[in-house]
Amino acid sequence: MDDYKIINDPVFGFIKIPRGLLLSIVQHPLMQRLTRINQLGLASVVYPGARHSRFQHSIGAFHLMSEAINTLLQKGNFIFDSEAEAVEAAILMHDIGHGPFSHVLENTLIKGISHEDISLLMMEQVNRDLGGQLNLALKIFKNEYPKKFLHQLISSQLDMDRLDYLRRDCFFTGVNEGNIGSARIIKMLNVHNDSLVVEHNGIFSIENYLTSRRLMYWQVYLHKTAVAYESVLISALNRAKALVRSGHEVFAAPALHYFLRHEADADWFAAHPETLQIYQELDDNDIWSALKVWTHHDDKILATLANDMVNRRVFKVEVSPTPFTAEYTDGIRMAIAQSLGIDNADTDYFVAMNTVEKDMYDMEDDSITIIYKDGTTKDISEASELLNVELLSKKIRKYYLCYQRI
Repeated sequence: MDDYKIINDPVFGFIKIPRGLLLSIVQHPLMQRLTRINQLGLASVVYPGARHSRFQHSIGAFHLMSEAINTLLQKGNFIFDSEAEAVEAAILMHDIGHGPFSHVLENTLIKGISHEDISLLMMEQVNRDLGGQLNLALKIFKNEYPKKFLHQLISSQLDMDRLDYLRRDCFFTGVNEGNIGSARIIKMLNVHNDSLVVEHNGIFSIENYLTSRRLMYWQVYLHKTAVAYESVLISALNRAKALVRSGHEVFAAPALHYFLRHEADADWFAAHPETLQIYQELDDNDIWSALKVWTHHDDKILATLANDMVNRRVFKVEVSPTPFTAEYTDGIRMAIAQSLGIDNADTDYFVAMNTVEKDMYDMEDDSITIIYKDGTTKDISEASELLNVELLSKKIRKYYLCYQRI
């Protein structure tokens, strides 16, 4: 019997999963749940090929972590086999707590608790299921282990999570301009004073990485149509929640119904242990199944929003560098109220204002360090001749106004 399983990945080719702890994690029900959750949420409304799962991303990030560990070992950095396995286990599970449509749910069905917090709760559960074999992985994940560079491989400006999702999301969306040289970046990694650094020969790859990431955020992750489609889903879930809590009957799978009925925040999760178990049963299918049934609901608002979702009638979206005036939005609200025959107060479900703020590089937080042959180091902002890091680190703010087409 082979001592590993092989997964054929469309981005990186054949990926070997060693038998033992790592394969046990991959086969765990909480990891398999990620096969039913899209990596890019609703981005497929713009890029139909963006249907890859969080499970695929997790396997890809694991592969890159294996490559990074091999590179660092070849350069004389001492990493125990147990540390290598632990950091690979941690990156495998880094996204395990994501819910359906990810960040959409963080503001609707759950509040005041992030998917990172839930990931940690789930990792602790997997650790219990596997007899405590993940104690070291959890220490590294929580940055409680002496070798800080191991945590940086999981969470930093140059972590394996980002290197995979940028490559993978480029591949599945077809946005080739955002592609990065992940293999080259990994080959240029090293450790200096217990911190992850990039050898000076890799400067051009880092310049490409930072500009590509900027492009991907505005062209894919924050694409105005995807933001507008998410606004429809948020409104539909909020309307369903309001109806359930006022005593109306609304179809939903038991797990979804639980979160429509209860205000699940961090305190709720702590006080009601069953909440995590119920959350684990949620995936994209629950939301889509409910939306299809809601298209026939006798509540006009819920039915309209559900039809918008199912039949891809995306909210109209306007983008501005300055906030929209109350007079302008009030005019839109009046037109929607008249068109749909609803109260003006209910137009909140059909008008959404989002402020999107993003920078691509934070010089104050976990900067990218370049190391030269003589051992001296510089931040990429000083080392690069081409890259305008001040521009990349400048926060860009855009105002999105999304509303029902009439």
